[in-house]
Amino acid sequence: MTAMDRRMLLGTAGAGALALWLGGCAGEAEAPAQPFFTRINKPIGLQLYALGDEVAEDIPGTFARMKQLGYGTFELPGLYGRDPAELRSMADDAGVKIASLHIPARAMVPGPAPTFADDPDTIAAIAEALGIDQLVIPIAPMPEGLPAIAGEGMRETIDRSFRSATLDHWNATAELFNQIGSAMKDRGLRLGFHNHNMEFAPLDGTTPFEVLMSQTDPDLVKFQLDIGWIATAGADPLALLGQLKGRVLSLHVKDVAADNQQGFDLAMSPTEVGSGTIDWAAVLPAAEAAGVEHYFVEQEAPFAMPREEAMAKSATYLKALVA
Repeated sequence: MTAMDRRMLLGTAGAGALALWLGGCAGEAEAPAQPFFTRINKPIGLQLYALGDEVAEDIPGTFARMKQLGYGTFELPGLYGRDPAELRSMADDAGVKIASLHIPARAMVPGPAPTFADDPDTIAAIAEALGIDQLVIPIAPMPEGLPAIAGEGMRETIDRSFRSATLDHWNATAELFNQIGSAMKDRGLRLGFHNHNMEFAPLDGTTPFEVLMSQTDPDLVKFQLDIGWIATAGADPLALLGQLKGRVLSLHVKDVAADNQQGFDLAMSPTEVGSGTIDWAAVLPAAEAAGVEHYFVEQEAPFAMPREEAMAKSATYLKALVA
């Protein structure tokens, strides 16, 4: 074989290999993209708070109807006055899973509902009965000693309370969270804190959220980021997910309407997921990269349609979202 023959043969083989490689790349590029939740192989979750107090009237039926809409995991805003083992049995019968429970650091209203002021073993027994390993503080404790105002609603009281909160209050809150987190870790549980918008208000050169991020022990205190409240505060959810990588247990997938006003009082213009201004195609992959385990749809009142219809609309959007 002459030198020219060898060069021609090698050139032909190289061209064929290159064509095969390019064809493979083209095939990969043409493969249909999968919806986000299909790709990550995680169920869409729902915080039952979004369905209101009516849930208590028919918990088994609620689980069953929400499963039909596409929800597979649930976060409870409380126990609805039921035994935890009973709630788990209801979920098991419906073929869904309870993944998380909100428990206040301190009671906001009088009643028998559990709080983290209770014996830690009592709280751990509730989690064991539900079959969960994570608990979430739904709102920061309000400063104590705030005088009552006759006729004031709960949201107005919360706003007034947190506007009066000092840096000392937030330092003490961070320490309280560390103590609770330590007690829960000793019992094999993880603690998260759910944000609102008031933690992002400027305060003495910092913000309450910065205090909670920096002064809580990452091994003891995790976070549940509520995207709707973060947007209402004017903060950047992508930046926060990057800062808190490895510390975000779950996400509240909550959207805000185009007319939503930014601020630090407990108010927003809500809407169904996918109908608002949040760029979910960017937020959800950032949450995945940050190590988020659970994604719970949630929506604040007022609703533009029946609550279950709103949950159906949110689920339909998320089931199809490619991100």
